[in-house]
Amino acid sequence: MTRAITSGVTTEPAILDARELTSDPELEARFAESAHRILADLVSGGAALGWVEPPSRDEVAELLGHVVSAVQAGDAALRAAYLDRRLVGLGYWLRYARPTHRPHADLEKIAVSAAAHGRGVGRALTAALIADARRTGIEVLTLDARGDNTNALRLYRSLGFTEYGRLPDFVAVCEHRYDKVFYMLDFRRQS
Repeated sequence: MTRAITSGVTTEPAILDARELTSDPELEARFAESAHRILADLVSGGAALGWVEPPSRDEVAELLGHVVSAVQAGDAALRAAYLDRRLVGLGYWLRYARPTHRPHADLEKIAVSAAAHGRGVGRALTAALIADARRTGIEVLTLDARGDNTNALRLYRSLGFTEYGRLPDFVAVCEHRYDKVFYMLDFRRQS
């Protein structure tokens, strides 16, 4: 197992990439189950992750398999955050499939377990994914978020993302409606 996640009590999250996750069979075997637990718990608590009901284990395993395949093809980045040898967060971006959009990617999910909120895990994951996008030559990294997700929106702005659009009352969660907010980080405009 990677030294960064086995060396006792830590205050900073260890951020692993997909290669590190898949090179350790023990770590890889636990990753999908731990990721499912985080995502299902967050969605149960009302988190804005794209599901209304908690996803099944199979759905999460299929999603992660798709992301890992895209990483291996050079079309994605996947990061996992560990505190004290325990998965506490994950995130990924995927390159756009449309040929005219291939220089760009979408940050699709950042999920941090409720127990790790406020410990810098979301910032560390997002910063690592931004660095991966920059290193891979992505020109524009986009994301969308639910308008009431104020902590996430504040985080994205602090990391250089800017809002480029908003669809009022677009996200439907039962009888509730929320804005869908679009953010971008344009690496072409940065030196």
